[in-house]
Amino acid sequence: MAISTTLETLADTSLLRASGRLDGSTSPQLEKNLLPLLAEPGSKVLLDLAELDYVSSAGLRIILMAAKRAKQAGGRFVLCGLQPQVSEVFEMSGFTRILELAASVDEGRGRLAG
Repeated sequence: MAISTTLETLADTSLLRASGRLDGSTSPQLEKNLLPLLAEPGSKVLLDLAELDYVSSAGLRIILMAAKRAKQAGGRFVLCGLQPQVSEVFEMSGFTRILELAASVDEGRGRLAG
């Protein structure tokens, strides 16, 4: 199964919605769509994973790269809408302690506005 992404611009925030499966075969597509959004200094990116059914270690690597890129550029990167099975992977890998997470798009936008 593939991954699909849609991009929206909300004021000064890029909202990237990902759906499907994020694994070794689909992570390059997310990387291609996500990392350029974090290239601008001070960029704000909200990654909505509400429609993501699965994430592998390859997918986690892309998300960690994005968080590091945001930090290096003085930007912000927030994940939102994690499904229970995806959230469990993030918890087991320790990512919930190092990434900024929000329950919904609205909560994520609020975090990025603050």
